[in-house]
Amino acid sequence: MNNLPDSPPTLPVIIQGGMGVGVSNWRLARAVSSRGHLGVVSGTALAAVLVRRLQDGDVGGNVRRALAHCPLKEVARNIEARYFIEGGRAPAQPYRLTQLYSVSPPADLLALAIVGNFMEVWLAKEGHPGVVGINLLEKIQLPTLASLYGAMLAGVDYVLMGAGIPRAIPGILDQLALGQKVEMRIHVEGETTGNEHRISLDPAQFTSIPVPTLRRPKFLAIVSSSALAATMARKASGRVDGLVVEGLSAGGHNAPPRGVPQFNERGEPIYGPRDIADLTAIRALGLPFWLAGSYADPNRLREALALGATGVQIGTAFAFCDESGLKPEIKEAALLRSAAGTVELRTDPRASPTGMPFKVIDLPGTVSVPEIYEHRTRTCDLGYLRQSYEKPDGTVGFRCPAEPLADFLRKGGELAESVGRKCLCNGLMAAIGLGQSIAGGETEPPIVTAGEDVQDLRRFLTGGKTSYHAADVLNFILGNTPAPALAS
Repeated sequence: MNNLPDSPPTLPVIIQGGMGVGVSNWRLARAVSSRGHLGVVSGTALAAVLVRRLQDGDVGGNVRRALAHCPLKEVARNIEARYFIEGGRAPAQPYRLTQLYSVSPPADLLALAIVGNFMEVWLAKEGHPGVVGINLLEKIQLPTLASLYGAMLAGVDYVLMGAGIPRAIPGILDQLALGQKVEMRIHVEGETTGNEHRISLDPAQFTSIPVPTLRRPKFLAIVSSSALAATMARKASGRVDGLVVEGLSAGGHNAPPRGVPQFNERGEPIYGPRDIADLTAIRALGLPFWLAGSYADPNRLREALALGATGVQIGTAFAFCDESGLKPEIKEAALLRSAAGTVELRTDPRASPTGMPFKVIDLPGTVSVPEIYEHRTRTCDLGYLRQSYEKPDGTVGFRCPAEPLADFLRKGGELAESVGRKCLCNGLMAAIGLGQSIAGGETEPPIVTAGEDVQDLRRFLTGGKTSYHAADVLNFILGNTPAPALAS
C-alpha cells in the first residue's frame, strides 16, 4: 500500500480530466466522483450531444430522466418533444442539425446549451454525494455563458477552463450565482478600435418564475506557464480557486512552443526549457495547484506532492477505461497497440482549426489515415471551432480553416491556413458514436486524441485483461488508499 497523504477535506488529490466531446461523459465522471475524487465532464458541444442522444432513442432513458429534473420545465419539455425519436432514427438517417452559434443566437439554441450542460452534470451527480466538475475551452466562446449556467443549475462543484486566458470567467460565475444577466467580450480577428463585440445571457429569459440564487462553483484555471498562472491569479475578474498546470505530454490541445517555431523530422513542434512551467513561481502565487500530463503513476503522484502540488489531473488513463465515452472499437484498437508497444502518437501542428498543436493517435478508420482524410468531403455543420472575424461593415462573421475551401477563402481566409486542417467537431463526435451520417451510407470518420500515457495503458491490463475500469486507474495510482470524503 502506498503511504500517500490525504488531501485537505475540500480539495481532491485526483482530478479526472475533462476530455474531448463526450469522452469525459457523465458515466466516467460519476465513477470517479463516487470514489471520492473529482470527476469531470466535458462541456464541449453538449447541445449537439443532447439532441443526438435523443434522436438515437435515448437508450436507457437517462437523458429524459435528467430533463424531467431540469428546473426549466417548459424548456426541457420542448426540447424532448422536438428531438426525441422513439426507438431511434432509421439506419443511415442523418441527425437533425441545430443552428450554428452566433453573437446573438436564438433563445432555443441557448436553451439547448443550458439543458445539455444541466443534463451531463446532473447525471454525473446522481445518486452519490461526491463532487463533479465541468471542463470548458476558452477558445469555444459562443456557448460559454449558457454552458456555465446550465452546469450551475445542476449544482456543478468545479469549473475548469483552459485553451486560452479565461480571465472573465470567475466574475461571470459570481454574477450567475446571483441570477444576474452576464456579458462577455469575445475575441474577433481584425476588430477595429472602439468596435468591441460581446455575447450575453439573461437567466430570466428562460423561466417564468423568479431566477434562483445558485451556489458558485470553485474555478480552476488550466495553465501551461507561470506567466499565465500569474495573470489568472492577479488579474482575473473574480476569485480563482486553483490552477491545473498542464505539461507537454498531455493530450488534446497543447500550448504552442515559445519563440520561433521549429519542427522535428515528423513535423512535430519542438519544445524547449522555456516551455516547461516554473513551479517555483507558481507555488509563490499561494494557490492550490494540480499537475497534469503523464501523472497516472504512484511515483509521479508522490513527485507532484513533493513539489507542493495538491494533487494531479489524469486524462488519458481514464479516456480508455470502460466508463469513458469513446467507442468500444476505438478503445480496443488503442489498448491492443499499447499492449504491443506499437502506439503511434503525434503532436500535429496542423490538425486543429484553432492553430494550437493537437495530439492525434494514428488508428485505422480515422482521419489520421491520409486516404481517409483526403476522401472526406469538407463540411462545417457544427461550427464550435469557427474563428470570428470582423467584416467590412463592422459585423462579426465566422470561418473555419477546416470548412469547405471555397467558403473559407470567400470569407477572407488564407489558403495556407487550410492545409492539413481536420474537422475536430465532427471527428470527435464520431469518436463517441455520434458521428453524422453522410452520403452513401457512410458515417463521419473519427479523430482520436490522447496524451503520451497512451503508450503505457498496458499497466492496467494485468492478468490477461483486455479492458479496465476507472476504479482500476484509481487503485493503481493510490495503491487502494481510501480517498478523502469530498462532498458537494
